[in-house]
Amino acid sequence: MDDSGGGRAKVLLVAEQLRRQVPGGIGTYVRGLLDGLATLDEAHVELPAVSLYASRGGGDGGGQDPLEAFGRPVIASRLPGPLLTRLWDLGFVHAPGGFDLVHSVSVAVPPVKQPRRGRRCIEVVAIHDVAWRHRPEDYPSRGRRWHEAALGRTLRHATHFVVPCEAVAADLVDAGAPERAVSVIPLGSDILRERDDAGASALLERLGVRGEFLLSVGTLEPRKNLPRLFEAYGAARRSLPGPWPLVVVGPPGWGPELEHGEGIVFTGRVGDGTLASLYARARLLAYVPFEEGFGLPPVEAMRYGTPVVSSPLPTTGGAAHEVDPTRVDDIAGALVEVATDDGLRARLADAGRARAGSLTWESAARAHVALWNSLL
Repeated sequence: MDDSGGGRAKVLLVAEQLRRQVPGGIGTYVRGLLDGLATLDEAHVELPAVSLYASRGGGDGGGQDPLEAFGRPVIASRLPGPLLTRLWDLGFVHAPGGFDLVHSVSVAVPPVKQPRRGRRCIEVVAIHDVAWRHRPEDYPSRGRRWHEAALGRTLRHATHFVVPCEAVAADLVDAGAPERAVSVIPLGSDILRERDDAGASALLERLGVRGEFLLSVGTLEPRKNLPRLFEAYGAARRSLPGPWPLVVVGPPGWGPELEHGEGIVFTGRVGDGTLASLYARARLLAYVPFEEGFGLPPVEAMRYGTPVVSSPLPTTGGAAHEVDPTRVDDIAGALVEVATDDGLRARLADAGRARAGSLTWESAARAHVALWNSLL
């Protein structure tokens, strides 16, 4: 795809999340959107010219900036990420000019300096959830204050909002966004395309995991409800056919150190290929957060036919074995049932593949382009 621009509309995608040490689900959103854009056929879709904007990084040591791997022009600030985003908050640094539309992927939004004359730049912001309002105890006080202030700025200045599900759309309207200014665009499930079976085997061998295992994926932080999952696994372990470990994949977030019992193994953050292989090999994925705007790990696991035990989530569409995330006994019973009942496992695998197949980053990218074009 040629991104030289020409007479096409120019879109600036704020990709600062990919500079974070823990890009998380929002980082997956950025990567998935860019991958999806790359698959669209210019002959059938009116594609704008998309450039990326982020803090300095990647190439500082003389190497290539990782953002350049996406094949888009990159505008890198001379400032490091924490300072740049702080100056955005204070209004001292603006988004680069010369663009028709700026799409921010979270409430970390660079202010846009509007021209005195001529066409205004459109500001689109993706809001993934407002969970800090529903469960403030799952967020540090400083984080709650920042999120609330950032949401307020976004509501005052943004032209349009993108959310992953109807529940977040309702939350945003309740917060003050005009209903007509909110578009629901579900995320994709297919960012993990290549399995690294050798890498996964080496990792499991190093951790002493042999044979069947259960899997949990996500940042290690309070909203993921891991203490209840660990307690439930401890209760379920006695009823499993063997001492199947619970493999926990994900980088540390904030919060107290997690206490865990026998059979629970932490991998830390792993590469995409290794994660894909772990999804495919796992007996099941357990994902029981208190609240999610979407929830990517369940549908990523479903693509590999892996049964999922989860909280009720927008992402799963009835294709998971749903549990009450506040009830340890409910989670424990589901772990045993889904791990051992072959008939249930087959039904969940079929439903999961169908659900994941309906969620692609190509369709998400197509919906974003249609929205951008309608606003332009």
